[in-house]
Amino acid sequence: MLALVFALAVPVRAVPTPVPAASTEPTPTPQRMLGLIRAQFRTHRPPPLLESYTITRAQKATNGYPDFVNSYTFHVWVRTLDKAALTRQVFRDDARGPLTFDRPAFNEARDPGPPTADVFEPAPARPHPVSEVPTPEPNYTPLPVIGGVRTIIESDYRVDALEVEGDQLHLHIFPIRDVERNRLREIFCDRKTLELHKLIATDKLFEQRGPVWPVTFTITMGVVQGYPVVTNLHGVVGGGYNGDGQVVDFTFTDIAFPRTLPDWYFDARQYAQHANESGPL
Repeated sequence: MLALVFALAVPVRAVPTPVPAASTEPTPTPQRMLGLIRAQFRTHRPPPLLESYTITRAQKATNGYPDFVNSYTFHVWVRTLDKAALTRQVFRDDARGPLTFDRPAFNEARDPGPPTADVFEPAPARPHPVSEVPTPEPNYTPLPVIGGVRTIIESDYRVDALEVEGDQLHLHIFPIRDVERNRLREIFCDRKTLELHKLIATDKLFEQRGPVWPVTFTITMGVVQGYPVVTNLHGVVGGGYNGDGQVVDFTFTDIAFPRTLPDWYFDARQYAQHANESGPL
């Protein structure tokens, strides 16, 4: 009986509650976060070989009324390897414009594009004519691993501020060098996936036989078949410009990645043979 009482009197040792181990992964610095965002975007590069879309430009004249002369809609079929593109203007009725060869590009004296353009690519150091074939985009390989740490280097920009805004991150950045070429100024991305939502970037308005004006673009991003794409460009022309189209919008719709397209779409010398055909529309 005494042994039983003694046994009941022995205190029961409490079992400690497991505590999750502290993460060994340090919180990324703003500079490294920029590198991670860029690396995530690069996982989608290069884009599909063939791309088609509709681009609509809308602007107003200085009197506030729609500027119909410089507002238009084009269908575009592009081969992303060399940016060669067939474009055709779309009118209000079933009429279509002539078959026209182009190479859509940002920061050039032609319409921006294509929607899958590399938004981190620097602006060209010099103007490139449509006849010039660009260097094909490289295939991006997985990040190297050194001692168990993935190397992320972002040396084009400095991060002036990083803010958490709900489910997204907002970075204020500025070029470390080549201010004219490194055109990004703000980045909005998903807080978890780091996929791009919106960008603020510089660009240029090339006035025919006139000066070149600075433009600030708000770039809205979307996703088509898993690829990040530009869906809208809202541009404001600065530098004291007060002519038609001081505020301009480009909208990209009907974005698709065809499996095949005729080779002649990307050879302007063959357009005359197909000028009277009903397609492409």
